[in-house]
Amino acid sequence: MMSGSERRKTKIIKDKKERGEWAESVFMVRAGENGLPVSKPWGDSKSFDCVVGRPGKFAAVQVKSTIAKLETGKGYICSVCSSHKVYEAGAFDFLVAYVIPEDAWYIVPAEKIRGLKSISLCTREGRYEEYREAWHLLREAAGNAESSDDSLLATPGRDGAPRDSGTACDEGVGEPAAMPMGPGVARMQNAFNFFRRQLERGGVVPQKPPGEVDPNG
Repeated sequence: MMSGSERRKTKIIKDKKERGEWAESVFMVRAGENGLPVSKPWGDSKSFDCVVGRPGKFAAVQVKSTIAKLETGKGYICSVCSSHKVYEAGAFDFLVAYVIPEDAWYIVPAEKIRGLKSISLCTREGRYEEYREAWHLLREAAGNAESSDDSLLATPGRDGAPRDSGTACDEGVGEPAAMPMGPGVARMQNAFNFFRRQLERGGVVPQKPPGEVDPNG
């Protein structure tokens, strides 16, 4: 979790609908950072905003966001209804609530907010604090529980760049060891490596890449 000094800063979008659409797009990015396949259904008539998982194991997600502070000034209130009506059972599997000023995400099972129109978040005694940044719940629901550390695959480092833990460096080589890949992907990777070496050496890159490239140059 980011400290206060590392927290992402963002300009608050005033229009509520536009802010909601933006929050959905941010969720898709954060889900990817946490190793979750995510997709968005066509249109906006569904009772959920996004789907995470793979064929045979999907979880429907309703994304909400808030910038509204509680009257006490300690915490935020987040609407969890639609057009002032509570969601019906089975409308989605998880509520994902984004507290924008705190850059905090809450991954809440749908049954925990059933029948409610709003919830309080970012409060010290809040009943939902156990779900703060609980991305593992989505990984489990998406059948990805065995990769509980998937969040490290693309979690931003201190410089904001994603960590690439999908590869490992061989001692004394300096080049990351490639993960297993199919022949088609391997050919694309070889071609990419060839072009990169040509550019680094200041050479002229041929218009057509060679069919097979020696990875050792």
